Amino acid sequence: MPRRDLTNARLMQLIAGALLAIAAWFAVSPWLPQTWRVPGSPALYLTGVAGAALLVVGAAFALAKRGGRSRDPLAWFNAHVLCASLGAVLIAIHSGGFLRRPPALLLAAIVALAALGVWARIRGARSMAATFGAKAPRFDIPDSAARARLRSIVAEKRALLERLDPGAQEGTFSVTLAHVLRAPRLGLAYQRLARAEARLIGARRAVGLAQAWWRPLHMALAWIFVLGVVIHIAAVTFFAGYVAGGAPITWWHLAEW
Repeated sequence: MPRRDLTNARLMQLIAGALLAIAAWFAVSPWLPQTWRVPGSPALYLTGVAGAALLVVGAAFALAKRGGRSRDPLAWFNAHVLCASLGAVLIAIHSGGFLRRPPALLLAAIVALAALGVWARIRGARSMAATFGAKAPRFDIPDSAARARLRSIVAEKRALLERLDPGAQEGTFSVTLAHVLRAPRLGLAYQRLARAEARLIGARRAVGLAQAWWRPLHMALAWIFVLGVVIHIAAVTFFAGYVAGGAPITWWHLAEW
């Protein structure tokens, strides 16, 4: 059967195509009509809206994966990559070439997110596959107090799991978005215990710095980007006068504060 996932070669072609499209846009933008060179023009405003919508589709992959109810996670992953790549191109066009203003940091965040994602797929995946395919090293618990704390954490996890998901096994269970939505207090409490257990046994140290921290960094950048988009939308919608800086306001807005 043909492969449905994005191969490494196709992924690199997609990223290269997005980068070339962005570079081509910046190269020809000085000769384009003024409506494509003025920040906030109707054309660039709608381009930004379309780009943000595509990035929302990309972000929905995390919800689908963590929700535990996606029937086709592979399709969500493909949509995540394709929509994020096209959304990045549209956001770059939306910038109008004005990269010395604070909103340009959002474009930098997109580039960093793409770089981390590509690294995880091309290089990080090999390390993760080797980790899952290898015999787990023995975790050294330094003293009797730490061992007692570990036993206490595991006992608390099992007691919580009886209330959170009675049919699950503590050794293989992972909290999903569905658990958090159904029982937020129990789900977050179990997650805190799982993190405390991982810190106690040194799980991150066992897999190396890059493999241990690439995903937390990827998620942190994603949340920074989301926060930046929210601030940008609020600014241009309610503080249009401040954003325009005395120039004509050419985009849709609710207030000119």
